[in-house]
Amino acid sequence: MPPHDCLAEPIARVVSFYETLSRASLGRLGEVYAGSARFKDPFNEVVGTGPITGIFEAMFEHLEAPRFRVLDAVGDARRACLVWVFDFQNPRLDGGRPQQIRGASWLEFDHEGRVTLHRDYWDAAEELYEKLPVVGALMRWLRRRIAH
Repeated sequence: MPPHDCLAEPIARVVSFYETLSRASLGRLGEVYAGSARFKDPFNEVVGTGPITGIFEAMFEHLEAPRFRVLDAVGDARRACLVWVFDFQNPRLDGGRPQQIRGASWLEFDHEGRVTLHRDYWDAAEELYEKLPVVGALMRWLRRRIAH
């Protein structure tokens, strides 16, 4: 990952926000996201900083030690792509062992450098469903059947 000072200012601000994300820092989400920002991932599609904050509040409520690590970032003051790893633990998932989800985010910024569009891309089947006890066995079986 290039040093933050090598990135366009809006990208550096987003990277810093995510790498230091905590319950306490959620109050700063409006400094990074425009009021009417759109957010979409495999489970959510919302508009506005209130609903986006709600997604992260739920994350902190249901997961232990959630942490984003940005591995790479490219873009400019208008748009960016981040490649990241999300580390977390969940007592109901794989015996509470540490988990990782690998993904990427497409971001678009307004003229003030705040995020107006945040779209996450990651494979929910591979990264999450296959780790669930019953669903995981079915997903792995389906993957093998499709591959043949």
